[in-house]
Amino acid sequence: MKFQHEVIFCIVNTGFSDAVMDSAKKFGARGGTVIRARGTANPEAEKLFGITIQPEKEMVMILVPSELKDNILHALYNDVGLNTAGAGIAFSLPVDNVLGVGGNEPAKS
Repeated sequence: MKFQHEVIFCIVNTGFSDAVMDSAKKFGARGGTVIRARGTANPEAEKLFGITIQPEKEMVMILVPSELKDNILHALYNDVGLNTAGAGIAFSLPVDNVLGVGGNEPAKS
């Protein structure tokens, strides 16, 4: 089954969501949604006064036409991937229907 849209999720260290969007916009993304998050079971977690402190994260969701997905994922890997200060991971999922993007009618896959 071919889908017309994909949602890209990119999880990065706090402060790198702008870098995520800059990378994605270079390849056609128009915008995204940032959600504050925190990691779990992370070896980087620090203990302070007996309390485990987890690193803060930002999760960026970007809805794009399917044909843009691969270029955006490659850009995210290069610009904010695990081997960068952003320490990001990115993945995509197909989207069945979209409403409110480029019109008021749902897109059909």
